[in-house]
Amino acid sequence: MVGREIEIKELNERYDSGRPEFIAVYGRRRVGKTYLVDETFKNRITFRHAGLSPIDEQNHKNGLKEQLRYFSLSLQLHGMKKAKAPSSWLEAFFMLEMHLKSIDDGTRQVVFLDELPWMDTPRSGFITALEAFWNGWACHRDNLMLIVCGSATSWMTDKLINNYGGLYGRLTCQMKLSPFTLNECERFLQSNGILLSRYDVAQCYMALGGIPYYLGFMKKGLSLAQNIDNMFFAEDAKLREEYDRLFASIFSNPEQMKNIVRVLSTRHSGFSRQEILAKTKLDDCGSSSKLLQVLEVSDFITQYVPYGKTKRDIYYKLTDPFCLFHLQVVQSTTKPDTDFWMHNVTSARINAWRGVAFEELCFVHIKQIKTALGILGVSSTYSSLVVKGDENNEGMQIDLIIERKDNVINLCEMKFVGTEFEVKNDYEEKLRKRMNWMMERKSQRQSIQMTLVTTFGLKYGIHSGIFQRAITLDDLFVP
Repeated sequence: MVGREIEIKELNERYDSGRPEFIAVYGRRRVGKTYLVDETFKNRITFRHAGLSPIDEQNHKNGLKEQLRYFSLSLQLHGMKKAKAPSSWLEAFFMLEMHLKSIDDGTRQVVFLDELPWMDTPRSGFITALEAFWNGWACHRDNLMLIVCGSATSWMTDKLINNYGGLYGRLTCQMKLSPFTLNECERFLQSNGILLSRYDVAQCYMALGGIPYYLGFMKKGLSLAQNIDNMFFAEDAKLREEYDRLFASIFSNPEQMKNIVRVLSTRHSGFSRQEILAKTKLDDCGSSSKLLQVLEVSDFITQYVPYGKTKRDIYYKLTDPFCLFHLQVVQSTTKPDTDFWMHNVTSARINAWRGVAFEELCFVHIKQIKTALGILGVSSTYSSLVVKGDENNEGMQIDLIIERKDNVINLCEMKFVGTEFEVKNDYEEKLRKRMNWMMERKSQRQSIQMTLVTTFGLKYGIHSGIFQRAITLDDLFVP
């Protein structure tokens, strides 16, 4: 398995703890939660069950009855004698208790419940039954290890991690699985015999977001452009409908969520809450704030406070690379073209997407940027700056501002280009205006350094001295 070394070590330590363990693994859909558990505990899982998708392929809702019947079939599959399907989750978990007791030989018993949020259908009493199972029986058995997974991150955080009822403080370990980094993406592709330049691995990341499941569709022997066409634009493209499936599988109100994400995709710097409400026609109430909160917890959007603003001026921006790629490239393709990427790989439209997507890639790799600057151990905060223009003043944007405790402010520019980046006269003038703007607002003890984050470095010239430091793709690939 590529990556996940820390998570694997933690899971194995919990397996050997000699105590009852209740572990929640959560994270974005397709990020590899199930694969992590399956590979870590290969041939060591005593009982496993996955909840049914709320809506099947025939658009039929899988309610309580279907979930319970499927649970009983999982019990039979793991050796329980055939019995009538339970009529409630209390009865279902009691049947699980009886089965585990009947096969208990004193060794560690691993119970793996996957897609847990799907089991919690309306008015099913699932959480109450899970509480009874753990508090009344499982937590008293030193050899029991209960692992639960879920892609509906907001459900996992609300119902388990931040539970203030019967499951309060019951988790012994919570593990949020993040997408791969650039380094892990490269290793994953290489492990599958796919050899790409780092320039193309970065673009692959910018389109797929470091999601292992999506990376698994990359084919050996094809160029990045050919792979992108196969995944998104071919007649049988595997990921063409993934965007809609993604939202439908983890949100009870997918259209509302997609509407918010669509609005956020139209401005890279994002929008304030009031702007989002105005553009989506949502009511100014607590439920709207909850929608934004759920999208944020699910790692689709990020909130931030623009430089120089207060917490009252929170902005929200779309940060999920896959969603950004779908909305700015895939969904906006009006004419069918099975070789769209091959035909448009150098177009202005694709280059515009690359510029935005590379900025998001850099934000995900702040650790690597700080390492390249030699300030990983220095406490710092980071933000962006957008100054809207008017009749008298030109607007201004700074991609990334790193404000350090050692009294240095790094103003970072991100440029995704195919060669060394060349600074022209007009660009240097623009950068000096930004520096002057910051000089007027910084503390007297602070200094400012212009920093370039780009693909292949900085081309030396009469204007290149504006940058004190250039960070390259190779720096971003550091583990």
